[in-house]
Amino acid sequence: MRIVFFNHKGGVSKTTTTFHLGWKLAERGSKVLLVDADPQCNLSGLIMGEDFESYYINDLTKNQNLMDGVRAAFEGKPQPISAVDCYTTERNTNLFLLPGHPNLTELEPQLSFAQTAQNVFATMQNLPGSFNALISNTCNIYNIEYVLIDLNPGLSAINQNLFSITDLFIIPTNPDPFSLMAISTLSSVIPRWGRSAEQMTESFKDSSYPFPETHPKLGGIVIQRFNVRNGQATAPFRDNMNEIISCVKDKLIPSLTDNQMTFEINNYRAAGIPDNLCIAEIPDFQSLLPKSHSLGIPVFALTDDEIDRTGTVLDQMIIKRDQFNAQFEEFAEKIELLSSDE
Repeated sequence: MRIVFFNHKGGVSKTTTTFHLGWKLAERGSKVLLVDADPQCNLSGLIMGEDFESYYINDLTKNQNLMDGVRAAFEGKPQPISAVDCYTTERNTNLFLLPGHPNLTELEPQLSFAQTAQNVFATMQNLPGSFNALISNTCNIYNIEYVLIDLNPGLSAINQNLFSITDLFIIPTNPDPFSLMAISTLSSVIPRWGRSAEQMTESFKDSSYPFPETHPKLGGIVIQRFNVRNGQATAPFRDNMNEIISCVKDKLIPSLTDNQMTFEINNYRAAGIPDNLCIAEIPDFQSLLPKSHSLGIPVFALTDDEIDRTGTVLDQMIIKRDQFNAQFEEFAEKIELLSSDE
């Protein structure tokens, strides 16, 4: 099961959600591959911590990343695409990272031309299917059950490609007017990408790296980074959340349903996902987030000692940590149930 987190609006915590959900799925026993497709490499930096800079300098690891993994296809070299040696973390041995690369956007012009031109050169026939080949080969080596892909906020050819080779897409949002505008835009962009993927499947079926026949479906939206008072989002956030949910219901879901990019409503209900397809509402992590980032672990994996507080402050932070743990347990379970219908 491949899951992509995508919204062309920045600052909606795509990386944080990808990391937390991936860790939780792995914690629950699945082999999980995290793919960092954002040139900012925030996901890679978060997981690698102090190893980040040396990873891209060391001769043993500097070519083990998403960009170098497909380089052979983009440079027309005769060697086949092979699996990447993934980075792993001692705190979660079921979790594997396919690191990103800051120069990934250098591949954009070639990939864009290959995906949109009517008749591409023979040497470019392998480009659209190259990322799929790399991810598939890596999954086979590590017996991966879930692939979670973190994209950058843009409507680029690479984002389109990686979106199109997935099974499930999740749209992270913040409760603000710009997220509302983004949902409206995605209502037309995502179906267009779906139609383009069908064309690429046919156009590149005879290449060395065929473009896969996939049919990405909406897993749901996630609303996050809001403040809570008395167990509820505070008034300004709640108003924006209601507007986003209304836009999803009135515009996004009908558009995706018309293009066969949603499940049957009973599939969502069976997975515990409400009819508005808001799969999770995750408040701001507040003071827990810097501590988790410094250790390269999710907020719910922090031990009492790692929280490093005393008295009432520690007690309150433990309560919040445990609440986030319960939320991501529920989130992961919904994904597991929904993926079982694929």
